[in-house]
Amino acid sequence: MPYQPGAVRLDTIQQPDTSATAEVPVPEPSALARQYQRSGDLLWVADTALGFLIPALLLWSGLSARMRDWAARAAGARWFRSIAVYSVLFTVLMTLLNLPLSWYQGFVREHAYGLSNQTLGRWLGDWIKALGLGCIVAPLLLWIPYWLLRKSPRRWWLWTGLAAIPLSVLALVITPLWVEPLFNQFGPLENKALEMRILALASRAGIERSRVYEVKKSVDTKTVNAYVTGFGASKRIVLWDTILARLTPREILFVVGHEMGHFVLHHTLAVILGATLLATLSLYTVHRLAARLIQRHAGRFGFARLDDVASLPLLLLLSSLVSFAVTPFALAGSRYMEHEADRFGLELTRDNRAAALTFVRLQEENLDVPRPGLLHRLWRGSHPSLAQRIEFANRYRPWATGGRLRYAQMFHSAASP
Repeated sequence: MPYQPGAVRLDTIQQPDTSATAEVPVPEPSALARQYQRSGDLLWVADTALGFLIPALLLWSGLSARMRDWAARAAGARWFRSIAVYSVLFTVLMTLLNLPLSWYQGFVREHAYGLSNQTLGRWLGDWIKALGLGCIVAPLLLWIPYWLLRKSPRRWWLWTGLAAIPLSVLALVITPLWVEPLFNQFGPLENKALEMRILALASRAGIERSRVYEVKKSVDTKTVNAYVTGFGASKRIVLWDTILARLTPREILFVVGHEMGHFVLHHTLAVILGATLLATLSLYTVHRLAARLIQRHAGRFGFARLDDVASLPLLLLLSSLVSFAVTPFALAGSRYMEHEADRFGLELTRDNRAAALTFVRLQEENLDVPRPGLLHRLWRGSHPSLAQRIEFANRYRPWATGGRLRYAQMFHSAASP
């Protein structure tokens, strides 16, 4: 029988769970989890260093200028074709130079810690797909900043930053429909009883025509995850089959409630606007610094103007430096939104214990450390620490008498006929 609004009693979801109210302690991380985090931090340092080193090498060696010359000869000196050929050459070279670290980080290390089911053939297949996708997308996008550099050399950074808004929206619409299926097998949620409970939860949150997808990630990984993706008609909640297999229905409902919070609280829009602001400020900084560097090192670089496509490594290098500096601020905003999504999930499900147990399970399954160090939180922490999330789930009381619920009126309105 298909789901019909009102078929599930909302009061069975709204009532707090009083059968198990004991606080959930924050578990100590295993020795393996500590080692996994340390190795991850070292790999992050290596990846960050390569992000600076490779563009600098292409720039100061003059290789980028020679690639521009090759692209111009291959394209018959036509500007757009030259940009396209250069972007493909650059994408292939950068991907190959990063291949050893990508292979170790994404395949060898995950198998060493018992977190991966992926075969080498499947990993290589995904790597080739990503490379091919990059070779298609790069020519479609790279001409935009260089065309703006030609048309408006003083304000190109502003127009490029603003162009990020429609491009981000387009990417959010296209990615779930065309890109992610290249790497994963998506389908409807197989557990129909759970799907009915999720749809009832979505109805209470005011999300009509919600779509929940199950993705077959167990062929690649043993870790668990769920996420919200898409924009407009392509928006969806995606649950890995690993999380469906290892979490209880109550825990899964909290996870889904958390993801619904991102929809209802317009976090996608906030991310787009925030990223646009940061990108625009970053590009302005790049604009000011690049002119001085070109003036001093034009002979070494092999170009004298920023609108020369050979300047791409310079733009990438300076952008990486600026990005490194602003990352703590961007991640602080991300942690705030994740915390609010946790609050939303608690107020929607009224199941504190299930929420706390969910975070414990995430710690166990993903080899997380509940209290990471300061540098890890500042430069890698997109979510509050698991200890903070467990403790918040323990103490937050969405049903407390006289308490001011942040989203209570929203839920009341959604539940009203």
